[in-house]
Amino acid sequence: MSLTEDQLISALQKGDEHAFKWLVDTYQHMVYNTILGIVQHPQEAEDVAQEVFVQVYQSIAGFLGKSKLSTWLYRIAITKALDWERHKKRKKRFGNLLFWSTNTTDAIENCADFEHPGWQLNNKEMGIALFKAIQQLPVNQKIAFVLHYTEELSYKDIAEIMAVSIAAVEGYLHRAKQQLKTALSTYQQ
Repeated sequence: MSLTEDQLISALQKGDEHAFKWLVDTYQHMVYNTILGIVQHPQEAEDVAQEVFVQVYQSIAGFLGKSKLSTWLYRIAITKALDWERHKKRKKRFGNLLFWSTNTTDAIENCADFEHPGWQLNNKEMGIALFKAIQQLPVNQKIAFVLHYTEELSYKDIAEIMAVSIAAVEGYLHRAKQQLKTALSTYQQ
């Protein structure tokens, strides 16, 4: 299928199943990798990615074309991933409250032990530490870091996705690198 972006959007807005399948096939890895960089659990990232494409299907009729389709997809993916994280934190807080009030041994796991296709790390221990440190970054720093280092997007593209200036993206990335450098200082030689 070879369509321009305008033709693809038009086909999607008309409910063309082939166009939607092409969209999913083309963008599924980008959406999944972006989400995985934020939620850091492969199965959860798959679930959130499915939610992203459901939302795209349901809301494509309202897409005005003021940004590129990929920018819109990134925004939805990031929003869904952040919503998932907020929901997970609320669930964890509630689980911790239950743990203390009932004194059960059911602990809620928070494991960052996974492999991300965007980052190849030889030292698994350092990889775990890196992903835990990324989880601790403020939201805007985490988003900018994930988009730049896993998706290899330019500062300009990140600025458009996040609806901020390029200088803001530079600042987010600078602060993220500084925080990660401090968090990972025990691994530096």
